[in-house]
Amino acid sequence: MLLRWISVALCVLAAAAGAQDAGTLEGTVRDSQGRPTAAATVYLQPKAMGQTLRANTDTTGTYRFAGLRAGDYLLRAEGGTARPVTLGDRESKKANLTVDYAFFDDPNFIVAGVTDPVSRGGHGSDTVLRSSEALAKATAELGAAEGPGDALKAVREYQRAAELNPSEPNLFNWGSELLVHRTAEPATEVFAKGHRLFPHSLRLLLGLAAAWYARGDYEQASRSFFEACDLNPSDPRPYMFLGKIQSIEIVRLPGYAERLERFAKLHPDNAWANYYYAVGLWKQRKSSDDSETPARVREVLEKAVHLDPRMGAAYLQLGILYSERNDGAKAIAAYQRAIEVSPEMDEPHYRLGQAYERNGQKERGRQELEIYERMSRKLQQDMERQRSETRQFVIELRDGTPAASPR
Repeated sequence: MLLRWISVALCVLAAAAGAQDAGTLEGTVRDSQGRPTAAATVYLQPKAMGQTLRANTDTTGTYRFAGLRAGDYLLRAEGGTARPVTLGDRESKKANLTVDYAFFDDPNFIVAGVTDPVSRGGHGSDTVLRSSEALAKATAELGAAEGPGDALKAVREYQRAAELNPSEPNLFNWGSELLVHRTAEPATEVFAKGHRLFPHSLRLLLGLAAAWYARGDYEQASRSFFEACDLNPSDPRPYMFLGKIQSIEIVRLPGYAERLERFAKLHPDNAWANYYYAVGLWKQRKSSDDSETPARVREVLEKAVHLDPRMGAAYLQLGILYSERNDGAKAIAAYQRAIEVSPEMDEPHYRLGQAYERNGQKERGRQELEIYERMSRKLQQDMERQRSETRQFVIELRDGTPAASPR
């Protein structure tokens, strides 16, 4: 008992000493137009061994890290490049970041016309994580079988079925159940075996790509995504997956935009084909001085909303494009239309609030930003609840009989 008390006392003293030496780092994240970026994720990585810290910007674009030890760090906002920062003992330092964000991050991930308001993209935090979750859900949508309601029971039943009979459906069901619950490493092994046994199965290949993506191996993921698009070029499903990717490491690779362009050419009357083609064009534009790309992007987006007048995502992106071109009236109209046709989206309210404020309509801007804050909090709570359930699943899977690796 005495030893335990001494141990606790030493921990308290160490924590107090650490607090005395703690430093702070704060600053503002702005886009290439100088506008504060709300809900962006900022990473602070110690150059020595240590855990990478994360913070989200508030509505004014401000982030803050507290309780920092003296030392050398790498600081970056998601989608930007890292910059070195050195902190002394108890030093408070400011470091502002500018990031040329890809404005066309998909605000709602949509699979087969069904909106999923939980897995959001846009300027929110954890963009790549949310795109990973959306890809996992999209993978599961490719399966026809429905497992038991208990996720742990389902994954073990799928495992037993695949071990007894490693058929394409059994391997896919096992892998997708693992992937949906963020056990990406065993899911990769299952999908890899499935792809070896059934090299022409599109859904196994897409599952493998999504699993590599969830693990952060973007080189392997890009190979699998591109291979899936080339397996049967007229099949729209792999392009829909490709359009959901948020990782800069993939979207700027040669072949990304070209495949989305092929999607639009093969399916000219598909609104989503045109929308994702516009996304690909924008993400790979050469510079902010590029005058031809925005005009082409606008043309393709306008075609998308002509084909599907209820495509809120495309109206949102049109609004962002008009705003960047300083056409406030058209931007406001596009944001209003996005809210009208897709009331579950929160980002149009944020963008509309900013547009109203720039137009001198302060009260209307404040009202829209309040709506955004309410919706954003609710969506974040729903996301955290789902992730908490997932973490519990992983714990139960680890503590129980683990899913065996396929041989």
